[in-house]
Formats: sequence, C-alpha cells, structure tokens
Amino acid sequence: MERGKMAEAESLETAAEHERILREIESTDTACIGPTLRSVYDGEEHGRFMEKLETRIRNHDREIEKMCNFHYQGFVDSITELLKVRGEAQKLKNQVTDTNRKLQHEGKELVIAMEELKQCRLQQRNISATVDKLMLCLPVLEMYSKLRDQMKTKRHYPALKTLEHLEHTYLPQVSHYRFCKVMVDNIPKLREEIKDVSMSDLKDFLESIRKHSDKIGETAMKQAQQQRNLDNIVLQQPRIGSKRKSKKDAYIIFDTEIESTSPKSEQDSGILDVEDEEDDEEVPGAQDLVDFSPVYRCLHIYSVLGARETFENYYRKQRRKQARLVLQPPSNMHETLDGYRKYFNQIVGFFVVEDHILHTTQGLVNRAYIDELWEMALSKTIAALRTHSSYCSDPNLVLDLKNLIVLFADTLQVYGFPVNQLFDMLLEIRDQYSETLLKKWAGVFRNILDSDNYSPIPVTSEEMYKKVVGQFPFQDIELEKQPFPKKFPFSEFVPKVYNQIKEFIYACLKFSEDLHLSSTEIDDMIRKSTNLLLTRTLSNSLQNVIKRKNIGLTELVQIIINTTHLEKSCKYLEEFITNITNVLPETVHTTKLYGTTTFKDARHAAEEEIYTNLNQKIDQFLQLADYDWMTGDLGNKASDYLVDLIAFLRSTFAVFTHLPGKVAQTACMSACKHLATSLMQLLLEAEVRQLTLGALQQFNLDVRECEQFARSGPVPGFQEDTLQLAFIDLRQLLDLFIQWDWSTYLADYGQPNCKYLRVNPVTALTLLEKISREMKDTSRKNNMFAQFRKNERDKQKLIDTVAKQLRGLISSHHS
Repeated sequence: MERGKMAEAESLETAAEHERILREIESTDTACIGPTLRSVYDGEEHGRFMEKLETRIRNHDREIEKMCNFHYQGFVDSITELLKVRGEAQKLKNQVTDTNRKLQHEGKELVIAMEELKQCRLQQRNISATVDKLMLCLPVLEMYSKLRDQMKTKRHYPALKTLEHLEHTYLPQVSHYRFCKVMVDNIPKLREEIKDVSMSDLKDFLESIRKHSDKIGETAMKQAQQQRNLDNIVLQQPRIGSKRKSKKDAYIIFDTEIESTSPKSEQDSGILDVEDEEDDEEVPGAQDLVDFSPVYRCLHIYSVLGARETFENYYRKQRRKQARLVLQPPSNMHETLDGYRKYFNQIVGFFVVEDHILHTTQGLVNRAYIDELWEMALSKTIAALRTHSSYCSDPNLVLDLKNLIVLFADTLQVYGFPVNQLFDMLLEIRDQYSETLLKKWAGVFRNILDSDNYSPIPVTSEEMYKKVVGQFPFQDIELEKQPFPKKFPFSEFVPKVYNQIKEFIYACLKFSEDLHLSSTEIDDMIRKSTNLLLTRTLSNSLQNVIKRKNIGLTELVQIIINTTHLEKSCKYLEEFITNITNVLPETVHTTKLYGTTTFKDARHAAEEEIYTNLNQKIDQFLQLADYDWMTGDLGNKASDYLVDLIAFLRSTFAVFTHLPGKVAQTACMSACKHLATSLMQLLLEAEVRQLTLGALQQFNLDVRECEQFARSGPVPGFQEDTLQLAFIDLRQLLDLFIQWDWSTYLADYGQPNCKYLRVNPVTALTLLEKISREMKDTSRKNNMFAQFRKNERDKQKLIDTVAKQLRGLISSHHS
C-alpha cells in the first residue's frame, strides 16, 4: 500500500518536472535550450517526457489551425486588393519610364555644359591656389638667391642675417614643400661654411697684425717722440735761461751739453731716424695701417650664431700665443740698438692693437685680460732687458738703450699702461751704466797716467798759460809774476784728469734725463757715481801707477804734488755739480764728494811707496856690506858701501824740495830708522856667531858716518838732534861695548835717566855671547903662552859674570 503511495507520489513529481521543462522550452531562446534538454536526458523518464512533448505539439497545432481559420477571409480580401494595385502600378511605371526618357534626352546637353563648367571652375581654383603658393615661395627663393650672392661676394655677416630671416620668417610658411626641406637641411651647412670662412678671415687678420706689429709700434713711438719734441721745445728756453747764474767754467760747457743732449739731437743716439719733413707730417694710427673689419665681422657672426664665447676664447688664446712670440727677444738683441728697437716696436704694436680692439669692440677683450697680458709682457720684457743689457759694455749703447726704453715707456703710458716698473728697471740699468762708464773711464785714466811724463808743465807764452788755467782751476800769484818760460808745479795728467771727471759727470747727467727724477735725486745719483769714479776707478788707477815696479822716486814725488793739487780742486767739482743740478750743497741729505779722501789716500800711498822705495834702496846698499867680523885691525874710515849709501840719500833728499815739508821729513826719518834697524840686524845676525872688538870698532865708524849724515840736516825742518835719535839704540849699544862700561849699565839699569837706557839686556847678552865665543876660540889657539892665559881667563870670567847678571835681568823682567 505504502509502495503504491510512494509510486504515485513519484509520478506526480515527474509530471510536474516535465511540465516545468516544457514551459522552459517554450519560453527559452533556442540557443539556451541545451541545458534544459540535458536535464531531460539525465533523468529516467525521457519516454514519458516525449509523450508529453508530442501531446503539447498537437495542442499547439490545433490552436494554429483555429487561428488561421479565423483570419482566412481577411487574407483573401487583401490579396484581391493587391492584384488591383499591381495593374495601376504598372501603368505608373510606364509613365515614369517615359517621362525619364524624355528628361534624359532633354538634359543631356545641360549635363555636358555643367561638366565643362565644373572642369573650368576646378582649373580656376587650381590656378588660384598655385598662384598663392608661388607667392609664398617666391620670397623664399629670392632670399635664398640673395644668400647665395652674398656668400659668393664674401659678405658673410649680411649673409648670416639673410639666413636668419630665411629660416625664421619665410621657410616656416612653406615648410611642407620638398625644396624647402632641402633648404632647411642645408642651413646648418651654410652656417658652418660662414663660420669657417669668417674664421679664415680672422686667421688672416691675426697674421696681418702679427706682421704689422713692428710698423704699428714704430708709428706709435714716432707719435710719442713728436709729442716729446713739442713738449721739450716749449720747456727748452726756460731750462737754458735758468743757468745764467752758473760758474763761468761750468755753464758754458753745460749749455753746450744741453744742446747736444736735447731731444732735437735724439736721432744722434739712434732712437728715431726720421727725416725733418716726416716730422711735419701726420703719423698714421693703427687703424690706418691695419684693416680691423675681419675681426669685427667674425665677432658679429659668432655672436649671431651663439658662439661668441668660443670666438672670444679663440681670439684671446691666439693673441696670447702671439704675445709670447713677440716677447721672446732675439739672441743677438744686445749687439745693436736696432735689435732693441725692433723688439720694442713689436711689443708696442701688439698692445696698440689690443687697446684699439678694447675700445672698438664690446667684450671681445676686457681690461682684466689686457692687464694680465701687460703684466706678463712687463715681467718678460724686464727680464729680457736685464739679461741682454748686462752684456752691454759700451756706455753709449747703454745710454741709447735708456733713451729707447724711456720712449717705449712713454708710448705705452699714453695708452694707459702702467710703466713704473720700467722706470724702476731703468734705475737698475743706471747702475750698470755707471759701471760701464767706470770701466771706460778706467781705461781713460790709465791712458792718461801711462802717457804722462811726470814732469811740471812748461809754458812759454801767456796763451799757453791761460789754456792750462782754463782747463784746471789753479791760482798762484807768485807763479803769475814769474817771467816766461815758467813751469806749473803739476804735470799734464792733473788738468786731463780734472776734465775727464767733468766729462764723467756730463755722461751721468745724460742718463738722468727724462727719467722723471727730481733735481735732488739727479744730484744724488751724479754725486754717488762721481764718488765711485773717485774712490774706486781713479783711486785704483793711481794705486796701480804708484805700485808699478819700475816707478822712480821722481815720479812718486810728482804724483804727490799732483794729487795735492787735485785734492784742492774738489771744491770746484762740488760747485760744478751744484751748477748743473741746481741743488745747493747745504741741502739735507746731499751726498758729499769723497775726492779729498781719494787724493789723500793716493798721496799717502805714494808717500808710503817713497818710504818703501827708499828702504829697498837702502837694503840694496846693505847687501853690499862685507864686514870681517873676526878682524883684529882697527880701521880709520867708514865702509865704502855706507859712504855710497849716504851719498845716494843726500842726492835723493835734494829732490824732495817740492814736497810738503812733513813728507820729506817723514821720508828722511823713515830712511834713517830703517838704516839703523838694518845695521842692528847685521850686528845681531844669527849667522855671525863670533865677533871681535876690532870689527865692532869698524862698525862703530860706520854708525858715526850715519850720525854725521843725520847731523848735517839733509831735510830742513828737524829740531836739533831729532834725526840722530834714529841711531840712538846703536850708539848706546856700541858705547857700552867699546867703553866696556858694564858696571854703570848694571848699576843704573831700570832708572829713567840712566846712560844706557836704550840698550836691551837681550841685545847686550846676544852681542856679549858672540864676543865671548871669539875670546874662547882665541884662548884655545894661544894656550902655549901661559902669561896670556891668565889674562884671558880673567876676562872670560868677567864676561861670564856679566852674562849671568844680564840673564838675571832678563828673567826678572819677564817675571
């Protein structure tokens, strides 16, 4: 039962499911019916489902049939009406076809005319468009043609402007055309071509100014020279007029010197070789000698191209290289003034060009760049001048070089370059100039001293007398009163040396001109240089003459007289310098001339040489001395050599009459002292080990001859027995031994008024030992005579006793 209920329930569920599936099939799209059908086949009741499906299809067919039967009559009526309309439609079609045929026939000509009109309008529109495009393209082509013409005629800056207009104004309007694209692609090449061509022009310009630097510098220095000439012409008359109160012997020569050293005669020194007619002409400037347009064009071109900085760096780099080449002096520059002139011309030309570029361009070069170049040039120029000027041994060349450097500095100063270092270097060259002058004047003095006859200057007429007095400031009333012929006390080298000193002062003055120095500085420079001339050059020349081996006493005497007069002339040299510098000697810090000291030193050297010469002559006579120290004979006259020596001294001192009294007295005293000392050395010579009293007697005769010479007064001015004091040591020693007065000597020794005050115990002991040796030797030879042995023994004992006491005196003195 229950099973039957369950089966009934399952059939109901299956029927409901089948119904649902059918509804779903009816309402679902055909494309989505697959899952529904699958659910049927997944079940086990598909047979029953098919039955139900068939049943449902039959029901729907019956419904369709009912509906068709219901609407059939309306369908038949519609078909009938449609058949009627088809006939009318055929008629209408025929009418439309006929009308169309007629219309086509009638409108055929109009269509042809309209087609022709259309074609004409199209052509007209094309022509108008073409004209418009050509009007846009023509300016481009004209500008391009203009660009080519400008390139061909090398008008590169206008070409660059044209290219700029073409690129930014015209080409953008027709950029879609192919030929415009070609032009656009060609524009960078044209720019590079313009840059290359303008750079080539710049290189030609740089080469041109390198070649023309010499000429430009020469022109600038001519302009500076002309300006200096004009300035000096204005100042020249007051300068000469200010000298009217000078000393007679100074201002005449100085006026002449001004004329010879004025700027008018500058060409004589080799600075400028300009004809007179050229001085009147206007000297061209740098812009007249060099075409600066290439650098201006190139600067504008690179500025337009945006490469101005590149151009400035290139220009400055190339000019720096050229500056280094210009500043490299030739190795032989020091040989001639032309070498220096060419060197200076190139430097001036270089900086004149740079100054012109500085003032005619904006920023191509600036003041800092110019100052840097000038600092480099200044240091290299000064170094080169220091090196090359050191080779100059000709003072004239050094003077010309100084004038050239001054002109060089003045020229560059006009263009605003600082030149103080050049003038400082000129002060260094001034020292070198002084050295070359000193070397030159050393030769001049040497020639004067070598050629002098060292004899007083004889004059036979008033004219000759005035000539000598005009050359040398000398006044002697007594000499003026003497009749002709007469003699000046000095020899010819005195006026010659005096005039050469003045010439040296003139040479120093020449160098000081145009150095922008004050009168005090010029005066100080001249005085210092003159002092060097006096204390070094002239002094050395005099010393060399005085120390000459073959110089005689006569020449030495004349040198003393000459230096005495030159010493007196120093005050005139002081006045001479004062006259040409207008600086009073009383001015603070004024350097004094050392001429007095120089001539005093020379005179003292000559005096010393006289003393030395006399002593050498005495030594030569003494070398002829041939004493027999062992003789027992007693002589009765002085030795021959000493007689000759005394005769020589008498004749020599007779020549000393023109010497100052003190010099003659000193020479005589020196000779006597040297003679006394030499005789004492002969007596005490170590080689003479034995000495007899007879030899001592002969030596005493010679000393008496010397004393007689001293008493005779060979040189006036000595008081009583002053000259004899030179032989007092010998006299007391000889008296002690000849008189054998040992008791008095030993008793009075050490007292201030003793008889043998000048006898030294050492000297006495040395001489006593020599006599003792001789007596011992004689005693041994005479030992056969007994009666003599005792006397000799007693005397020897006395000698030993005296010697012992002398040794005691010596030891007590040392203790």
